[in-house]
Amino acid sequence: MVKKHVDLPEGADDSGEFSHRVGKAGGTGNPEDYKTDGRLKNSVYEAEMERLQEQLVLLQYWIQSQGLKVLVLFEGRGSAGKGGVIKRITERTSPRTVRVVALPKPTERERTQWYFQRYVEHLPAAGEMVLFDRSWYNRSNVEWVMGFCTENEHEEFLRSCPEFERMLVRSGIVVIKYWFSVSFDEQRRRFEARNAEPLKRWKLSDMDLAEHELYVKYSMAKDNTFQYTDIKQAPWYVVPSDDKKAARLNCINHLLSQFSYEDVAPEVVKLPDMKQMPYVRPPIQDQTFVDQRF
Repeated sequence: MVKKHVDLPEGADDSGEFSHRVGKAGGTGNPEDYKTDGRLKNSVYEAEMERLQEQLVLLQYWIQSQGLKVLVLFEGRGSAGKGGVIKRITERTSPRTVRVVALPKPTERERTQWYFQRYVEHLPAAGEMVLFDRSWYNRSNVEWVMGFCTENEHEEFLRSCPEFERMLVRSGIVVIKYWFSVSFDEQRRRFEARNAEPLKRWKLSDMDLAEHELYVKYSMAKDNTFQYTDIKQAPWYVVPSDDKKAARLNCINHLLSQFSYEDVAPEVVKLPDMKQMPYVRPPIQDQTFVDQRF
């Protein structure tokens, strides 16, 4: 069992400020675990992440044993940290059980389909947890802000999305939705950091620049999306992420708290001895090896 999450007030989209969870405000409760700027020390972060990743492995076994179907959506602004938390969730788990879906832009054929159709084939089967790195909410956010969909398509999405998600829940799928919020100043700092490093510059796209310029309109899109789709069967959980490391820990802690899982990890097995067989292998010189540079 994991302790319950306490939701924090979300203020990044409007004020550009977060209150860091230090000392009495929350977090570890130990002021020595934080830097002078209110962010977690690396050693504290790494120790807690290791603990959480162990729990994620136990959750993975529980999902398999119970035949659960778990769908986790990660949404939010560019550079808000969605990819970072997904990477930490999958770092120790099996890709056969915990898999990531990050769809490219739709093809010409997919544009003529029912909007949710291309997402449906990636939904979890029994014993799986699927992480969507962006999802059908592209329609009410990126597509609406950038003018990639019509007003009628946008309105229809806001009408049909809650019903679609209720249908998923009724079918037995656990739907968990996270929105990663980042302030304008922090987003700018992250984009500038990407721009300054040649090895990271590929992560700074034209869409990122447009999103940064239209920060306020993205706030409007988010608020409108929440108004229609923050339903009790599949509520939104906001993750303030100006502090990336704290955001990862908070999100994973919350994800674990959604399940009353037990330790059903397999017992240690005895490795078998090699079975002897009458077989002579060909000369090792017949094989081509890579250069031994190290």
